[in-house]
Amino acid sequence: MVNTEPPPEDPGQIVDASRRTYLAEERTLLAWLRTGLAALAVGLGVGRLLPVLLDADAAPYRVLGVAFGAYGLFLMLYGPLRHRDVRRALARGGFAPLPTGVVRGLGLGGVLLAVGTVVVVLTDL
Repeated sequence: MVNTEPPPEDPGQIVDASRRTYLAEERTLLAWLRTGLAALAVGLGVGRLLPVLLDADAAPYRVLGVAFGAYGLFLMLYGPLRHRDVRRALARGGFAPLPTGVVRGLGLGGVLLAVGTVVVVLTDL
C-alpha cells in the first residue's frame, strides 16, 4: 500500500531513514538556491563591474551578465518546484526523476555561458 498523505510537518513523526531522505532533499533545495544566487552574483559582476574595472565596451559584458542572471533566476524558481515534486513522491514512497528536458536545458545553458565567457575573454573586448 502506497502512502498518499503529505509528509508530516513534525520531523519527529518520520522514521529514521525517511528523516534522512527528507533532510537530504532539503539540502538539495538549498543547493539549487545557492547555485542560483551564485549565478546572479556572477551576472552582476560580469555585467556591471567588469566593464568599469576594465574600461571596456559594456555591451558584451552586459549580455553575458544578463545570461548568467537568467540562469540563476531559473535555478531559484525551479528549485522549490523540484523540492515540492520530490517531497510528494517521497510521501507516496516513490521517486521523482529530474526531467530530461531540465537536465538538457541546464547543461546547454551552462555550456553556452562557458562559451560566451571564453569568447569575451579571448576577444579582449
